[in-house]
Amino acid sequence: MTDDSKVNLRPSRSCVGALLLALSWCSLSNAKGVETPSQAQTITINPKRGGREFEGIGAVSAGASTRLLADYPEQERRSILDFLFKPSFGANLGELKIEIGGDVNSTCGAEPSHARTREELEHPRKEYFERGYEWWLMNEARARNPDIHFGCLEWGVPGWVGEGRFYSSDNIAYVVGFLEGARRFHGIEFDHVGIWNERPYDLEYIGELRKSLDLHGFNRVKIVAADSCCKAQWSIADDITAKPDLLKIVDAFGGHYPERYDQAPVKPYESDPDLKASGKPIWNSEGGPWKGDWAGFDYLVKMYNRDYIEGRMTKALTWSPVTSHYPSDSMPYSGLMTARTPWSAHFDVEPSIWAAAHTTQFVKPGWRYDDGACGYLQQGGSFVSLFDPKDPKAVSVILETIDATVRQQLRIGMPKGTEVARVAIWRTISGSESFVHLPDLRLTAGFLTLDLEARSVYSVTTTDGQAKGAADVPGESPFPLPYKSNFQACAIGRSPPFFADQCGSFEIVLRHGSDGRCLGQVVTREGIEWDPGEGLVETVLGDGHWSNYRVSAGIHLLEPYSYAAILGRVTELHRSHGAPEGYWLKLRSSGAWELMAGTRSLAKGLSNCDAYQWHTLTLEMTGDLVRASLDGKEIAALHDSSYSIGMAGLGSSYNRVELDDVEIR
Repeated sequence: MTDDSKVNLRPSRSCVGALLLALSWCSLSNAKGVETPSQAQTITINPKRGGREFEGIGAVSAGASTRLLADYPEQERRSILDFLFKPSFGANLGELKIEIGGDVNSTCGAEPSHARTREELEHPRKEYFERGYEWWLMNEARARNPDIHFGCLEWGVPGWVGEGRFYSSDNIAYVVGFLEGARRFHGIEFDHVGIWNERPYDLEYIGELRKSLDLHGFNRVKIVAADSCCKAQWSIADDITAKPDLLKIVDAFGGHYPERYDQAPVKPYESDPDLKASGKPIWNSEGGPWKGDWAGFDYLVKMYNRDYIEGRMTKALTWSPVTSHYPSDSMPYSGLMTARTPWSAHFDVEPSIWAAAHTTQFVKPGWRYDDGACGYLQQGGSFVSLFDPKDPKAVSVILETIDATVRQQLRIGMPKGTEVARVAIWRTISGSESFVHLPDLRLTAGFLTLDLEARSVYSVTTTDGQAKGAADVPGESPFPLPYKSNFQACAIGRSPPFFADQCGSFEIVLRHGSDGRCLGQVVTREGIEWDPGEGLVETVLGDGHWSNYRVSAGIHLLEPYSYAAILGRVTELHRSHGAPEGYWLKLRSSGAWELMAGTRSLAKGLSNCDAYQWHTLTLEMTGDLVRASLDGKEIAALHDSSYSIGMAGLGSSYNRVELDDVEIR
């Protein structure tokens, strides 16, 4: 057994003397064949030692990760949101950080902009601040938890901003306009704003952003810097000594995925000594395992504890709250739970929901860590202890034994003043049971002694009110075929159900020259991309396992040097550049057509049609036979085996394009 002193866990005599509460031996597991160490490890909770303030656990809705949730039927959508945000029900998330959309691909798709032109920025309207689903999501989260905090960050911005220069006065105005619209049209006040997701920061820009926020009445909005990643997440620490004014401007230091990197000079869960010494809050401003299964659960419970133990990080935000995007080979999952088949109303409440609940239902923002009672278990695992500075009876200890292979004992000494009748114990055993309320334990004189199962999580608390929510979940079913839509029932300015934009923006518009409705691609200029490269303007829908089917759509080109396309067997949605990973048939305003397999041309020709009139494109795939038609006339038929399965979709150039009568059989 490791020497207690090596992990700073041996109680001082004064702390032991202060212990008034106790519990006789209590075994919380009945595992056979697992040895229990003969000597219990001891920790004592002493609020007088103090520690940093706990600021919460939340999630990042960005990268189009939440797109399909808005299309769920009301009853199931309400249940999903309850599992994410409702107190004493599920994950009980205390913060929602959202993307400031820019109509560019930001991981699993594109999120819409609130100001696609300078005119829209200077003359905002309510409908600009109803694009997409983030506004709806924030309002739903706030309805469940009025105390929830909101944060925001840019991934990319429209091309007019700074004439293609991200760090510009235009972009500061773009961010301020976003905050003003949130306040004016939704009554939403943001707690903090970042700089640029995982991209090099600009110190002058940060200073000018602070001035503009203050000038426009956003003095309370904190600046978080710099949301960097990949062994550079704490690079901003290099500027603290050289530019001491930085500490006056930046309110919190945020890094992405600090738990992942274990190569020098960065260790997992570690931050930076200079940042710790600054006294400013340090956050894991985006982290997580990108999955909600038991492996995701194990990852998260370790992260939530060890972020503080190693890095003194007081807030953890995971991407994403829910996997509600179409899967691709490189990004099959992302969230704490899964809800990506709105047509079936099915969703999965996965173990990661309870990973968050093991902290959020037992500790509230504003509580404080007891640094002397945070550390590592001798046989594998970690623990953090927190208390409510306003209520001496409110104490919680979160323990995890994910890396342990043996059962072990832990003795917990409660602080003076915690004269309560009982202690509540909640447990999850990884892979077998989740968030179970064990029998409460009555206190007598002595120590609370626990027998900890390996690969488990325990929440020990003197508080109450915890609960495990439940809901009826419909069975899963495939995307319904045949599919056909003329978009007449869809609201103007909204995305039609099940369509997921990958770049640009496809929304319902009035048909040119008539009162009817159709789907329009409305972004006419390439934006400043988060992941540089040629953005591919497309929207997709369906099932990634589709194989033999026909997709057709009416297209109407409105501008010269433009094209529209239909897509089939699309396989990769994670920031693909230049061409869809699938088959696509496009018609240009010149009358030229081309059938492509990814970036490879399979066939092309020149039609004598008037491209500025409505035309129908059809793409049919059966085995390795690919057929293309224009206005019902076959223009290509060939054998190609590049893609065997995938989704359907529509695409265009950066021009105004109309699409209608989409049919998939």
